[in-house]
Amino acid sequence: MWPESSEQQQPLRTGLTTGTCATACCLAVGHLLLGNVRKTSVSVTLPNKKSKSKDASKHVDLQLIALAQRGSTTAYAETVKDAGDDPDATHGATIWVSVSLVAQQDITFIAGAGVGTVTRSGLLLEIGQAAINPVPRQMMSEHLRHVAKLYQYTGGFEVTIGVANGAEIAKKTMNGRLGIVGGLSILGTSGIVRPYSCSAWIASIHQGLDVAVANDYAHIAASTGNTSEAFIGKYYALSDMQLIEMGDFAGAVLKHLKKSPVKRLSICGGFGKISKLADGHLDLHSGKSSINLPNLADIAYKLGADSHLVMSIKACNTSLEALGLCQQQGIDLANAVCQNALTFAQKTVPNTVQLEIFAVNRQGQLLGSAVGCVA
Repeated sequence: MWPESSEQQQPLRTGLTTGTCATACCLAVGHLLLGNVRKTSVSVTLPNKKSKSKDASKHVDLQLIALAQRGSTTAYAETVKDAGDDPDATHGATIWVSVSLVAQQDITFIAGAGVGTVTRSGLLLEIGQAAINPVPRQMMSEHLRHVAKLYQYTGGFEVTIGVANGAEIAKKTMNGRLGIVGGLSILGTSGIVRPYSCSAWIASIHQGLDVAVANDYAHIAASTGNTSEAFIGKYYALSDMQLIEMGDFAGAVLKHLKKSPVKRLSICGGFGKISKLADGHLDLHSGKSSINLPNLADIAYKLGADSHLVMSIKACNTSLEALGLCQQQGIDLANAVCQNALTFAQKTVPNTVQLEIFAVNRQGQLLGSAVGCVA
């Protein structure tokens, strides 16, 4: 049985990025290869952190560190990623690094088993490169150069990074849609994972938009969940790369169109989520915005609802209950809400983007829609 949790709310634990884990492995291998010092724990300096900050570095334990063979110029290290209290797909994954000493002074990076390769443009990396993002590359390079200076080594390093079972874990991520094949990405801009990070989701939205635009897709669809994504994908026969999982972050999609404009954007969501957008909210999470039943009642009133229906809508428990009452009396609330959502959203996007709003029910059936014009 699971132990009972404390009745006192506990702070959520931060975790380590795959980039920090790989850097720790590089540092440990560097000490072993150049100084014959076997470290089972190392301290990794995080990027963009002041030296006096309490979060300037993180201690990382190594599960294994060894030379390829006696006297070898190649060594291997691995660690298990701890994502803290974040529901990260890579939590508990084994990150491993193999480093070889080479005469040329450069540091090169290779995708090992479980790390993907970039196959489409629009990412931070060129096509054909290992999916090891710039900040992790910088972290590993800086730590290897530091240890090289410590032991007066003047050569270079060839770094191969892998993730045990990474190809299978990658199926739980957005990598396939982004054109990263064969495994996971080595990520991390801060070096740490913050639990339930909104910034991480928003970054994935922006990345998805950038990749779609770079691959010349003129029509993108953003959805609030699996049901709405399945509907809009089938409705327009869209490819995976054209589908953006925006969740509650409508604003992240709409605002990013100024940097990555498309010709056509379809937003699809549950009726309740779309009603929040119609009410002037860009963050559709329940913690940031609520269903505005009086606003729905006001919309219904303008469509001809009588006073009894207006009062009944205000007394409803859910937006779908309000919609059902309107449908019984022939009041087209769904289309009107979509139109209001469209009017509000158009204030954020460039006037060159054709914007569409779709609302669906929990069974994935269309309730209403609105289509905008291009200036």
